[in-house]
Amino acid sequence: MLLKLTNTLTRNKEPFTPIDPANIKMYVCGPTVYDYPHVGNARPLIVFDILFRLLKKVFTNSNITYVRNITDIDDKIIEASISKNISIDQLTSKVTKDFHDDCKYLGCLNPTFEPKATEHIHEMIELINKLIKNGFAYEKENHVYFDVNKFSEYGKLSNKKIEDLISGARVEVSKNKKSAADFVLWKPSNENEPSWNSPFGKGRPGWHLECSAMSQKYLGPHFDIHGGGLDLIFPHHENEIAQSVCANQNQKFSNYWLHNGYVTVDKQKMSKSLGNFITINSLKNKFSGQVVRLAMLNTHYTQPFDWNNEILETSKKNLDKWYEFYTDQEIDILDENLAFLLDDLNTPQMITNIHELYKKAKSGDSVSAQQLSASCKLLGLFNESKIKWEENKKTGKITADEIEDLISKRNLARSIKDFSTSDKIRDLLISKGVEISDQEGKTVWKYK
Repeated sequence: MLLKLTNTLTRNKEPFTPIDPANIKMYVCGPTVYDYPHVGNARPLIVFDILFRLLKKVFTNSNITYVRNITDIDDKIIEASISKNISIDQLTSKVTKDFHDDCKYLGCLNPTFEPKATEHIHEMIELINKLIKNGFAYEKENHVYFDVNKFSEYGKLSNKKIEDLISGARVEVSKNKKSAADFVLWKPSNENEPSWNSPFGKGRPGWHLECSAMSQKYLGPHFDIHGGGLDLIFPHHENEIAQSVCANQNQKFSNYWLHNGYVTVDKQKMSKSLGNFITINSLKNKFSGQVVRLAMLNTHYTQPFDWNNEILETSKKNLDKWYEFYTDQEIDILDENLAFLLDDLNTPQMITNIHELYKKAKSGDSVSAQQLSASCKLLGLFNESKIKWEENKKTGKITADEIEDLISKRNLARSIKDFSTSDKIRDLLISKGVEISDQEGKTVWKYK
């Protein structure tokens, strides 16, 4: 069975050949934990979860290592903690928990490793030392910058020249730089900002550095697949390549680069100013996570995806139909039904095939019924029993575990004086027919 993937680096769909078939390695850029993840963040979670599942399915005798990082130090995090008047630790802990809840809601498997940036400062400092020693980085006024003019391959992933990249992107302006395109590896922290001791002065790392340091720690200097959203190609992924290749004096960093397309909302860019900013959390009282997952899989991962209620309603109706043939038996998917995913994760074609399997199953074909269930499970669907799906559809009542989880989130929000969030959770519980009251420092609940 041959897996083909669209490689951003070569701009071709090409056969996937692992460096070591016994140990396949994948790194995907994770969230910056400063606010609730939105539906744009959901797409790479789902796309690379599908790839992880597929690799495990195809390379059954291989060790598949999937690393997805947590960025818990960044300018956006500092700004959000100040605006919310809470500590950075409180903010990042809460948003990381929200992120994990969203992953569970969307039916995503846990990655093999989920390293946090703040826990890998030592590795980042070591990487900077290597870059300075190799002549690719320089110090100025307690800053350390990468010298892009020293790396002849810079811009290869983006397929653009340096001057074109600069004109089309926001780059930090600084008198300390030799060139406008040079990017920061280390910078001084302002007063009351997180900081660490280093040979370059007390400060904190640049954003791009963390992924190079963490991918190397868990996967080595050269690995198979690196993934993320299309918006990360430049500057983030371009800078990762430069840092990693030059620090380790390798010819390559990752062999395959995969990028999912943008998410729009009713054909418009998602933004808070337009009032169309949709968090994953806000969907939980409206749709099953399976519905959201299926909706996104209806569009090929390399293409833009437009978020709208119509596709969500259609996905819900399809799942209602398909669940007729749910089975909890483990059934191997036939090669002819697996072939769609092997062709560059062609989930739209696989969904079309599931519709065909449904028609055949309705006519009494038991093999098609079994293959429908196996196909849905490989897509990360059918992650709850038919009985539970039907119960949720009829009553809309949330479970005791879900209630306790929401109460835990409400208590956390109240402890950091985030009363807007705590009120939203209370209103959500009320809308679900759950009555809550705070008694002697404890929250008790009951169904109305």
